[in-house]
Amino acid sequence: MESFDVAVVGMGALGSAAAYHLARRGAKVVAFEQFELGHVRGASHDTSRIIRTSYGAPQCVRLAQSAYRDWADLEQESGERLLTITGGVIFLPVDGPYSATDFTAALEECGVPHELLTPAEVHARWPQFRIPENVETVYTADTGIAHAARTVATLQLRARALGADIRDRTRVDALTPDGSGVVVQTSGGPVRAGKVVLAADAWANELLEPLGAAIPLDVMQEQVTYFRPADAEQLDRERFPVWIWEDEECYYGFPTFGEPTVKAARDVSENRMSPAERTFVPSPELTGQLADFMADLVPASGPQLRTVTCQYALTPDRNFVLGPLEEHPDVIVALAAGHGFKFTPAFGRILAELALDGETSDHIASFAPSHARSADRLSPMPTSAS
Repeated sequence: MESFDVAVVGMGALGSAAAYHLARRGAKVVAFEQFELGHVRGASHDTSRIIRTSYGAPQCVRLAQSAYRDWADLEQESGERLLTITGGVIFLPVDGPYSATDFTAALEECGVPHELLTPAEVHARWPQFRIPENVETVYTADTGIAHAARTVATLQLRARALGADIRDRTRVDALTPDGSGVVVQTSGGPVRAGKVVLAADAWANELLEPLGAAIPLDVMQEQVTYFRPADAEQLDRERFPVWIWEDEECYYGFPTFGEPTVKAARDVSENRMSPAERTFVPSPELTGQLADFMADLVPASGPQLRTVTCQYALTPDRNFVLGPLEEHPDVIVALAAGHGFKFTPAFGRILAELALDGETSDHIASFAPSHARSADRLSPMPTSAS
């Protein structure tokens, strides 16, 4: 039987980042992807994802600060430009469930420069927005865009160049921990690994349930829509920021990026289905709801051009899952909970540290799999726009 230091299951953003960091540290690593690399069945495809330090919880701000350092390291090591900094705003209705004070307090505690803006100040700086008077706005200059598909491809290319054995179109059917490692049963035959990083997102429970370690996941098909403005220049990233609307229903959007369109979406559409049931067909109701919202908030966004679907696998409290199973410590679980792309290179490094060192310098105690398994409700923590 082939033997490896670490096996990675799932080659979306988190798995690809883990394989890269493991290979970079000289580990003998094999990685499995059940579909083709770069496929559109999960949550890591398409072009853009929001990066930001602007969270309402200090732990997430600190983790984002760590991720920015890892992004810079990845760009330097790979020679690829993966981030575009635009600045960003978070709109918080004063009668909504989220408080601007939580954001400003967390940012202040972590030393992140920011501004708290009135509607008049927002309109003076970005007249493209039309926001009501009862909205507070938090601005951070370090917010921007990560190129999603390019990031994943870069991680995979660098992992291979550093020695990782990446096997696409290879399904993992079972994990069998035996006290001295894990036997990974695959469609191409079994392999043995000292540790396994399970980054299979919505498919994770297919491998966790037989171990008695399933994590409650709320799986749904999400969708993003591209709009075609009549005057794309006024929504260019030099003039228009990334934005997030945090309320009972959360929305987010981007300036033009790579083409004369703007992308927007609702976060957590509750269009539930399993991976096997997924239709890839956008919901006309959700598309219409988003179009109405955009017509109010960004009137110049223009008509709909196209809608793309992706998949969300949300934990009960929307916290990440990063850590080994208590029952089987050689199996390390990684779940991004629908808002983790911005942390991709940091998560990869953390997973490699857990697999090779048994610990990490980042504070991730609250992301243990046991925490996710005991949580019973969605968290009020604003988490939109992975």
